[in-house]
This record gives sequence, structure tokens and C-alpha cells, in this order.
Amino acid sequence: MKHNIDHKPNFYSIIYAILAFFATIVILYLTIPGEIRFKYEFNKNAPWRHETLIAPFDFAIQKAEETVKIEKDSVRKEFIPYFTEDSLVKEQQIKGFRDNLLNIRNNGIIIPDSIQNRIISCLSNLYNLGIVEQSPDVYPLLKDKKEIFLIRGKIASSQPINKIHSLKTAYQCLSDTIKTFLGDNNSVVSKISPIDYLQANLTYDEIFNKQELEKITASVSLTKGMVQSGERIIFKGDIVTPEKFLILNSLKQNYQDKAGKNFNHYLVITGKLFFIICCLLSLFFYLNIYRKDVIQNKKHLSFILLMIILMVLISRFIIHHDSLNIYVLPLALLPIFIRIFFDSRTAIFTTIVSCLLIGYFAPNNYEFIFQNFIAGVVAVFGLHKMNSRSHLVFTVFWIFISYVVTFFTLSLIKEGNISTINWMDLQWYVGNAILLLLVYPLLYIFEKLFSFVSDITLIELSNTNLPLLRKLSEEAPGTFQHSLQVASLAEEVIHRIGGNPFLSYAGGLYHDIGKMYKPDFFVENQASEINTHNDMDYRKSAQMIIDHVTQGVKMAKKNKLPDALIEFISTHHGTSHVKYFYTLLKNENPEEAAKYSDDFLYPGPLPKSKETAVVMMIDGIEAATRSLKEKTKESLKELINNMIQQKLEEGQLNESDLTLRDIQITKETLTEKLTNIYHVRMEYPKENESPTV
Repeated sequence: MKHNIDHKPNFYSIIYAILAFFATIVILYLTIPGEIRFKYEFNKNAPWRHETLIAPFDFAIQKAEETVKIEKDSVRKEFIPYFTEDSLVKEQQIKGFRDNLLNIRNNGIIIPDSIQNRIISCLSNLYNLGIVEQSPDVYPLLKDKKEIFLIRGKIASSQPINKIHSLKTAYQCLSDTIKTFLGDNNSVVSKISPIDYLQANLTYDEIFNKQELEKITASVSLTKGMVQSGERIIFKGDIVTPEKFLILNSLKQNYQDKAGKNFNHYLVITGKLFFIICCLLSLFFYLNIYRKDVIQNKKHLSFILLMIILMVLISRFIIHHDSLNIYVLPLALLPIFIRIFFDSRTAIFTTIVSCLLIGYFAPNNYEFIFQNFIAGVVAVFGLHKMNSRSHLVFTVFWIFISYVVTFFTLSLIKEGNISTINWMDLQWYVGNAILLLLVYPLLYIFEKLFSFVSDITLIELSNTNLPLLRKLSEEAPGTFQHSLQVASLAEEVIHRIGGNPFLSYAGGLYHDIGKMYKPDFFVENQASEINTHNDMDYRKSAQMIIDHVTQGVKMAKKNKLPDALIEFISTHHGTSHVKYFYTLLKNENPEEAAKYSDDFLYPGPLPKSKETAVVMMIDGIEAATRSLKEKTKESLKELINNMIQQKLEEGQLNESDLTLRDIQITKETLTEKLTNIYHVRMEYPKENESPTV
């Protein structure tokens, strides 16, 4: 029965892991594009390492993206905007002016016809040249332009901008003309207001201009020349010059277009599927061999797979938007989080798998994989310690520097000239670094969702002024001092054998919080010589001692301590006996002791990590050390050896990943530290009494 119970969790964990990996494969298959891959890899200014290449068919040479962009920008700059004339405005305003002159004449004021015709001619000329609402200099679209196209009816004609009037200049021109021909005849001038007959007759049709601009930019040729079938493209060993690079890129694009019409769709599906399976299988085998705890923890495994899926999805989104660059992808978030929550080796391995998956469809595959792998390594080693949040900021800074260095390195290889490097591409790395700062809010969210605990959180939880630890120091001061000692010793041991010292320290602080339930039942908290166990049955006393484990777990959950710390509480006695009372009963009544042996057992489970196993060993040793009458180095060493040997013989360390070397270092460290703590101090000399006279 015990055998089945022990293996069921592992069996179900493996089943879940297989299903999770299968689901990940399906999602990645649907996300990653299934395109025909060009069978040659090449880089600008690098040697052509394949056989001499002959053109398999006729194809046009595609211009470089930068060249096409420059040509289109030039076309946009030279584009002459179109303005549409409203001919009705001129007719209506001149008619209104004539009607006003007629009214003036009917009132007995005579204006010669010649003067009327000259004023009307001026007004007509203003409308013929064109009037806009504001000065042409105000319009951004007319900046640096010398002319516009004026559309009258269905005919467009060129019009110099300096001849176009604004309402202000048109008013001034018409007003001057009226004053010139009517002179000081104020009675007439006052009845003719120029502003009443002026209205903008030119409008900018944004939709029409946009369509015309698109037509012109679309007419920019994307190619320059042809390569004939059978023509030699490049010899083996030749340098891929910028010109050859354009030809090879053109061949690659045409090859994929032509192959796409004739390829076997099912073979491409199969190839892509096996590619994804190979990447994820390597991750599965790594975790199953080196991190079985991840395979057995559903939340932790789900987190790693979800992070990979998320990065692939974001990459696909970025690539499908021409306005974005793939290097804005904060891929380094993945190794940062894996390093914080797991370890460096897992972080690097996961980064490699993610780079390969995204590199399958990312532009310039090799460059993408190279830059992000280097950034991932920098992220992992930049977080070799995490005892403050500032380390994250410095890590993001060094990741940015690594991107800049690799960008500069690859640019030198491709361009061979510093002046031709496109430094504006660095803006994408700046955006990448800014997005990496999302690690702050996401760190808290992931800790809550996936039951993680980071070093920063452990440091915060190790503050002895927190309510739970403060309560422990007040209600069970002896236990609190014992916990401080255990935490300090465990931290030192883990520093030497490897592991997480922050976790072992926090675990040591909280492992005995259950003693707050009834502190007087534990000798270190008994201020008087009265022992509460004196009038109790041995079994009852043992149960009261055992309860501090179950009560500790309840307190930890109530105070929302992370599972990683709860594990210290539940495992620090493993499945051992309550030795003191069990031995007393065994000495007095061996038959009863054998009958009720299970009543003296702690509920377990056994410790599974180095940190919990070390706290288990130190907990017993630190308590036993206090009862030693003579605390010499030899007596301490003998006690440490005997107690650790006893744990080994009882099988309490069987499920931990401690090695014999780790145990030996633990013994030496504890002997050294406890000897220093309990070393014999020199007796201070007493002053001689003054002689009596």
C-alpha cells in the first residue's frame, strides 16, 4: 500500500507533463508559420560556404529595403499636392458685388463703369489665382514646395505657390484697388466692404491626394536588373558582397515563391512538426533528468511552457507588423524569470530552446539566435545574486549593453564600414530594455499565480519585525532564539555546499512557529523549573510535541506564507520519533512502546531539497548541543557525527539530493561554527583586595 501511495503522485505528474508538452506542441505548431525554407544560409561580408551557385531560373534582383525606402521618401518629398477649385464661389461673389454696385447706383451714387470693371477685374483675378483660408506658409504639406496642381473641372494645371492668396492678402489687394480707383470718396468706399466678397475657393482633398501619393510610391520599382537561368551567381569561398547579398536574397524570395506552388504541403507540415517536437523533447529530457521537481510540479512546469508559448506568440505578432522590429521583443524576460524562480542551468537551456523556435521564422535567423542567446547568458549571470531590486535594474542595463555590442559586431561584419551602420536600429534595443522592466510587476503576479518565491520575497519574509516572527519572539522567546541559531547555521552550510541561502535562512526562522500554539510545552520556553509534561502520559506529551508541526502548517497557511517555507515546517522532523518520550516509555514498558510506536512518529513528509534537509539536521543538533555539559570541539564533533549518522540510518535524508560530500561539509561547518559559538572564554582576573592596616 505504501509503495503505491509513494508512486501515484509521480505517475500523475508524468501524465500531466506529457499532456502539457503535447498541448504546447500543438499551440506552437499553429503559431509558427509553415513556409518553405531556402536551403542555403549566408551572411553579408561572410564567405559563401556552399558549392558554386548557378541560377536555377530567371529572376529579378530585388532592391535593398533601405534603397526602396529612400526612393519612396524622395518621391513623397517631390510630390506636388492637389487643390480643387470651387468655381461657384467666384461666380457668387462677383454677382454679389455687382448687385451691391447696383444698389449704390439706385441710391443716387454714380460710379463710372470703367472703375466698376477694374474693381470686378481685380476680384476675378484673385479668384483665378486662387484663395486659401490661411497663408500657404502655414500649411505643413506646402513646406518647401514651389507649386501646386490646381484642379479646375477635370483639368489640373500647375500654379506657383507665390501667386496664391490667403484671405488676408486677398483682402489687402482688393481694398487697395478700391481705394486707388475711388480715392477719398468715403461715402462710396464705406458702402463697399471687401471682406463681404472674399471666400476661399481652393480646398485640399486629403483622400484624393493620398490616393495619388500611393499611386506614385507604388510606381517605384522594387527591382534593378535580372539574373538569367544558368548564370553563375557566386563561387564557393567568395565573399558575399552587398551586391551578391541582394542577388542571393532575391533568389531566396523567388525560390520560396516558386517552391510554394509545387511543394508537398504534408511534407512541410511533417518537417515543421518534427522540428518543434525535437526542441521540446530536448527540454523534456533535460527537466526529467536534472529537474524532476519541475516535472512533478504542475504549476512550475506550466509556467515554463507558457513563457515559451508567450514569447513565440509575441514574436509572430511583431513579425506580422512591418512597423515593428523583432529586436524589440523582450526575450530576456524568459531567462530572467527562470533564473529567479529556478536556476541558471534551466534558464540557459530554456533560452536556447526558445531562440531556436523563434529563429525558425525570424528574419536573419543566425543573427537573432546569436544576439538573444548572448543577452540570455548575460541575464542569467547578471542575476547570480538577487538580494535587492537594484540588481534587476543593473541586469537590464547589461542586457542592453550586450545587445548594443552584438549589434555593432554583426554590423561591422555585414557592412565593413562604420559610416554605413544604421544606428537608428538601436531604438528597438532601447524599447527592449524598457519592456524588460516589466519584470517588476510580473514578478509579483507570477509569484502569486504559480506559487513561486523569489530571493527578494525571502529576504522580505526574513525580517524579524514581521508580525508572525515578532509574535514568536514574544510568546516563545526560547524557540525564537533557537530559530535564529538554526537559520544562521543553515545559511552558512548552504553557502558552502550550494543551494539557496536565502531560502534556508527564511526556512530556519519559520520552521518552529507551531510552538506558539502552546509554548510552555517546550523546554526552551519554560521560565520556571515546573515542567508541564510531569503530570502527563508519555503518549499525550508526544502528541503535544508533534502538534507543533501541524499547528505550524496551519499558522503558515493562515498567514499566507509561500509553500516553499511551509515545506520546512512540515519536514523538519521528517517521520522520526519523538525521541525523548519514546525512549522513556521504551525503558519503562517495552511492550507498550512497541504497540504504540506510531503514536510517537512525526507525520512527515521527508525533506526533498538540500535546504530542508540541512534545516532538519541542524534543528536537532542545535537543540542537543544546548544539553551538553562540556561543549568542547571533540564533544561537539562527536554529537554532530552521531546525530547525522542517526538521520542517515533512519532514512530521513533518503529523498533529499544531498551527496556524501555535502554531508561531510555540513559536519565540518557545524563543528567549526558551534565551536566558535560555545568556545571557552578566559576568566577575567580579580583585583587584589587592599591590605588592611
